[in-house]
Amino acid sequence: MQLTLPESWSFFLKDELQKPYFLNLIAFIKEQYATTDCFPAEEDVFKAFEICTFSAVKVVIIGQDPYHNFNQANGLCFSVNDGVSHPPSLINIFKEINTDLGKAYPVSGNLERWAQQGVFLLNATLTVRAHEAASHQKKGWEPFTDAVIKTISTHNKKVIFLLWGGFAKKKAKLIDASKHTILTSGHPSPLSANRGYWFGNSHFSQVNTLLEDQGKTTIDW
Repeated sequence: MQLTLPESWSFFLKDELQKPYFLNLIAFIKEQYATTDCFPAEEDVFKAFEICTFSAVKVVIIGQDPYHNFNQANGLCFSVNDGVSHPPSLINIFKEINTDLGKAYPVSGNLERWAQQGVFLLNATLTVRAHEAASHQKKGWEPFTDAVIKTISTHNKKVIFLLWGGFAKKKAKLIDASKHTILTSGHPSPLSANRGYWFGNSHFSQVNTLLEDQGKTTIDW
């Protein structure tokens, strides 16, 4: 199993990749993938980093844990593979886009198209055992992805961070708000959305307005 961070990211994170916790994490992940079903597929563990290079990051969306059923997780937070039924949170994301921007509800829940435009879709934990939610939490992924967020904040300019729900909002402390924009709302999960904490946040139109103001290409959500 090869777990190699793409060069555009490893250049900034090379010290992190040599820390004992990270080396222990990689050993744990390799053992897990060798002995049990884990998601996403091993070639997709760093897909968010592969599709969206460090210098291309315009928007960051932070999720928590990969989907843990077969054929769902593809290495991008909230995203599922082509042909897979859309999970409830993703349904609510697409509903908000429809309301906010008037875009038709899409057939595919694969968000690679966003990543290719500079939307970095980062889960705090990058792997999970099949059918065991949160099974790879507190094994080392969280300090690594926190370091990723801090590195984006330090070395990039005018990035827009979308923090949805209580877990993601805690990441605000890692971000220099004097350099970047932070937009927050409730989580798109039904529990939060049905209580009025998600729908109507207009984050997608807000992002495009901010990008226009920066002279950057907007996102085709």
